[in-house]
Formats: sequence, C-alpha cells, structure tokens
Amino acid sequence: MKTKKILVLCTGNSCRSQMAEGYLRHFAGDKAVIVSAGVETHGVNPRAIAIMQEDGIDIAHHTSNNLDEYLDIDFDFVITVCDNAKENCPFFPTKALRFHHNFPDPAKAIGTEDEIKEQFRHTRELIKDYSRKFVAEQLQ
Repeated sequence: MKTKKILVLCTGNSCRSQMAEGYLRHFAGDKAVIVSAGVETHGVNPRAIAIMQEDGIDIAHHTSNNLDEYLDIDFDFVITVCDNAKENCPFFPTKALRFHHNFPDPAKAIGTEDEIKEQFRHTRELIKDYSRKFVAEQLQ
C-alpha cells in the first residue's frame, strides 16, 4: 500500500488541526504522511501542547503553517476540522477525498484555568476518537 498524504485544515492551525495532526500521526504510523495548516497562522497554542502531552502525544515541535505552503501537493485526503476552514478552503487541484468535522474551538473557552483545560480535554477526546476511526476506515 502506498503511503497516503493527509492535510488537516483549520482556521489558525493552532489547536484543533494540531491535535488532529498529532493523533493521525500516532494512529497511522507509516501508513500516511500528515501535515496541518490554517487559512491563517496563529502559532501552536501552548494549552494544546500541554493537553496533548497529558495523553502522551508530543506536538511541541509542530509549526503553524499556512495553507498556501501545500497547494502544490497532491493530497489523498483533506480534512477540515472547523466550519470556517471548510468555507474558506480554496480549490485544490487534486483528487483528494474531503472530510469535514466541526470540532469545538477550545481556544475560545472562558472561565477558570481548570474550566478552560477541561474544554481542551473535551475537544482532544473528540479529535482522538475521530482520528482513530478515520485511520481504521480510510487507511486499511
């Protein structure tokens, strides 16, 4: 089986797409090359790094990349993880299968630090489950 190429898109490439990239890499192993990007770049959110580390996934080395960096790559899959990215995603000259799931944005969480961390954990678990199922269904 040839290695698949997966692009995960979000608005700012800071939280949800970074978490998805981390889990997809974890579950896919050598079956896929996974990158993430944003319609904009906001830097990798430190809370996302910390919450992923709690689950043993290190995304501290990830960078926040702009979608324009990947327009010439022939992806097999494009996954949008927020409605804004889906609506603002440019046309890709590729045969990529497109998938979409609008995950809640933990960067917009308000409350105490503990309440905000819980929102990050909640989104992390949703993305983890989605990523596990995606790999099981699409990369076998």
